Amino acid sequence: MKEGPDIAQLGALIGDPARANMLTALMAGGALTASELAAEAGVTVQTASSHLKKLETASLLVQRKQGRHRYFTLADDDVGALLETMMGLASRRGLTRLRTGPKDPALRKARVCYNHLAGELGVALYDGLLATGFLAEKDGEPALTQAGRDRMTEFGIDMAALESQRRPLCRSCLDWSARRTHLAGSLGQGLLSRFEELGWAACEPGSRVVRFTLPGEQKLLREFGTATG
Repeated sequence: MKEGPDIAQLGALIGDPARANMLTALMAGGALTASELAAEAGVTVQTASSHLKKLETASLLVQRKQGRHRYFTLADDDVGALLETMMGLASRRGLTRLRTGPKDPALRKARVCYNHLAGELGVALYDGLLATGFLAEKDGEPALTQAGRDRMTEFGIDMAALESQRRPLCRSCLDWSARRTHLAGSLGQGLLSRFEELGWAACEPGSRVVRFTLPGEQKLLREFGTATG
């Protein structure tokens, strides 16, 4: 018997079309019921429950109970980052879905990747944070500088709350559409939440698309991105 991590088991879990559709639906960062996930997967609720049990046992999903209802979410940032990376690899190898639609350009511009901003604007944000010295890369991973910490506090983000979390403050995540890095981790989530609080952007219901207002996009690029002036 070979020793070490069992990627075959992980691949089998994610590779099933119904389970892949469920996991992709949860990339929007929300919590969905078994019935909602069954609809996303195109299977019965009974079949969906069987799939969900396997994903939960493998710690790819977590279940939350609220009253009589049960909701499912991705387990953590690692699962979200893995799915985003797999989407990127599939795109680069030409393994794409046959149907495309009007939402595709919007997804490429700005979308939720589990709980942080991805797409062209997510990449512009990451590049801008590096260019201004708010982030610094070490061994390929981003770290917030002191200037960056001061800027985030000034922007209205509770850094003490973010730093008290067990998950990393900053993580790199490979963007499947732009094929470059965007910012994940608790800071990535905090920034997206702050953009929404300020009215710069809003998540489109039932979709991963993040819609920025024109002034909101301009402010994002001016404050943190690569635009000048």
